This record gives sequence, C-alpha cells and structure tokens, in this order.
Amino acid sequence: MAETIKDLLQGNVDWVNKTLAKNPNFFEKLSEGQSPQFLWIGCSDSRVPATEITNAMPGSIFVQRNIANMVVHTDSNLLSVVYYAVKVLKVRHIIVCGHYGCGGVQAAMSNEKFGFLDNWLMHIKDVYNIHRNELDQISDEQKKLDRYVELNVFEQVNNLAKVSFIQESWEEGEFPYIHGWVYSLKDGLIKDLDVSMNSNSSLDSVYKYQD
Repeated sequence: MAETIKDLLQGNVDWVNKTLAKNPNFFEKLSEGQSPQFLWIGCSDSRVPATEITNAMPGSIFVQRNIANMVVHTDSNLLSVVYYAVKVLKVRHIIVCGHYGCGGVQAAMSNEKFGFLDNWLMHIKDVYNIHRNELDQISDEQKKLDRYVELNVFEQVNNLAKVSFIQESWEEGEFPYIHGWVYSLKDGLIKDLDVSMNSNSSLDSVYKYQD
C-alpha cells in the first residue's frame, strides 16, 4: 500500500514496466484515442475504482465520480461529462454504481451537520423523502442503509433519464442504456439492481421532451 507521494510515483513506474512487459505496444495504442463503450457514474470513495472492480482495461470506461454517485441536474461538471460521453464518444451504456456502506448516504440518513457538505447531502435526503414509507418500516439500521443505497441508485438512474439530450439520443436510436448497480465492499461483488432504461416511457409526462 502506497503511503507517500514517492510511493505513488514509484508505483507508476512499476505499473508501466509491468504493463510493457505484457504488451510492448500498449501505451502507443492507448495514446491514439479513446472509444469507450461505457460511462461510469460512481462514488468518489477511494475503495470503488471502476476499472479495477470490473477488471476492465484503461480506455474502456469513461468515468465521472462524486459523493454518493449523484445525478444532480444543476451539476454542470456531471452534465458536461455525460454530454461528451453520449454525444461525442457515443457510449452504449451508462452505469450508475453505488456501494453498500456509502458514507454520503449514511450521512444523509442522519441529522448531523457536516458544514458545506450539507448542501450536497440535501439531494440524497430528497431520495429518503421520496421513499420514506418504505425506509421507515426497516428497523435494522444496516438493512435500512443498504436499501437506501439501492434506492438512491434507482433515483439517479431516473434522473439521468430526465436529461433532455439523453432523451434526444433515444429518439435517434436505442442507446444509451442506463443501468443501476451496487458494489459490495465486503465481498467485492457487484449487484445488478435489474434497472435498465433506454426510453422515457416510464417517466411522468412532465419529464418527457417532445420535438
């Protein structure tokens, strides 16, 4: 485990040497451009790196991460990433991946103050409010947190479906598909929440854009 800046730099050199030993042309081909098929919207948690937990090669997943893998419609950083992925890179799949034990979701479930972070947590609290009837029925705090994580992913998938330029892409074809996953820190496995959208048909009419 790297502990200093020098460890990170040396780790980079070691990784390059190991990679070149397996594939001498790896970086030459990588530098020619990217054509990922996937956009990953995940949590900033350092334990959930997209390419490592999916055993994917560099260049295969375009990544955007924030606290609790949120899709906030006023977040210009996220929207810029999604727009570039959908309109320029033409990704075929967008994955919203949360993780059990998410500190952001746990913080939103509490009534503690976290300073500036409270402004971001408000969006996660809105998810709790939407699903309050279900969540309030769960007495076990760990099970409640796990379900809250899943419901948060579900709502962020819906939030992506409400984005106008994604709906525009759906009018032109079947892609991108939007998926909801949750990663477990305890066993390293990803749970597919069986949420897949490639149309706005399930949205309330007020969120559907028309030509």
